[in-house]
Amino acid sequence: MPTKDVLLVGLGAVGTIYAYILQSSKLARVTAIARSNYDVVNAKGINIRSKKYGTHESWKPYRVVSSVAEAADRPYSYVVLTTKAIPEVIKTPRVLEPLLSSPYSERHPQPTYVLLQNGLGVERDLYHSVKALNQGEPKIISTVVWIATNLVDKNVVDHNHFDRVTIGMYRHGDHLTTTNSPEEDAILTDFGDMVETGGSEVMIVPEIQRKKFAKTFWNVAFSSFSTLTGSSPTGMFRPPPKEGQSYSPYVAPQTAPEPIPVLRAILLEMITLGRALGYPDNEDGLPSSLIDSTILHTAELHRDPAHTTLPSMLLDAQNGLPIEVEAILGEVVRMAKEMGVDVPRIETLYTLLAIIQNQTLGGFRQPKI
Repeated sequence: MPTKDVLLVGLGAVGTIYAYILQSSKLARVTAIARSNYDVVNAKGINIRSKKYGTHESWKPYRVVSSVAEAADRPYSYVVLTTKAIPEVIKTPRVLEPLLSSPYSERHPQPTYVLLQNGLGVERDLYHSVKALNQGEPKIISTVVWIATNLVDKNVVDHNHFDRVTIGMYRHGDHLTTTNSPEEDAILTDFGDMVETGGSEVMIVPEIQRKKFAKTFWNVAFSSFSTLTGSSPTGMFRPPPKEGQSYSPYVAPQTAPEPIPVLRAILLEMITLGRALGYPDNEDGLPSSLIDSTILHTAELHRDPAHTTLPSMLLDAQNGLPIEVEAILGEVVRMAKEMGVDVPRIETLYTLLAIIQNQTLGGFRQPKI
């Protein structure tokens, strides 16, 4: 396969690991946009500390630039967006504006956009902006990303032992078509081969929105709880220390209500909404067993005292940064209202997190460190 130019927007924790994966495949020349950390990354590179990929000091992709405008000097096969989806701060078309306007849009064909972002409805604004260019149907790959990685300094990334991504084509206004066309298969296979050759796990699916909805299960319950309590999920599931052992956080059962029934009730609201959207109760749709499996798998992972990776929403809140409340909680609440489904627990979480967001955007919340 020929080497293709790939633009990656957002060289944070997730962006760094996927830039490394794509560059390591030797199928991609990665131009990475480092925004807030450009100076240090350009001067010193990035220190990657990964249990899966090893330690790499002063690593850089093929090219590092400071803005989309600077990167808009050549055509790209793929533009990979790894920034947080926070539309109340900046919408995706604004982030990518130099690629969506003249002279770039007249000189070069539109690339395939790949959105490595949490949340639902994150593709919508970009779809309309690309559609308005009259270059045919927009090509957008939407994804579900599972990864444990944190940016611990401006150019230091810690990564655990796993990363995997599920990819599928975005079909505007259609979440029930469950067959990829030959053209869609070709696009997904091409990008998937890059990621898989670079060392990651990839699953190609014929309908991505139900997979994104299932991923939102975890974020609605556990990212919300963690952010509101200021504690990793370890605070819910970590067993009491043995005699002579000490670690934190630990919430003793006798001093805290059992969280499992509350989590289960929240996730049942998600199942009810999924049924209203037309997702069947099976592995290809939205299985009801997802409630217990989500709680069980999270509990298994976070019972380990050595597990210290924090949910990104909690980390952003601690650092005084905007959180993904609209793309995750807000979108679920809006979908529920449109479908006539009551989600009172999720509405409560959304309201509380929206207050945190407003305080952050107003400058009233300071970083923890």
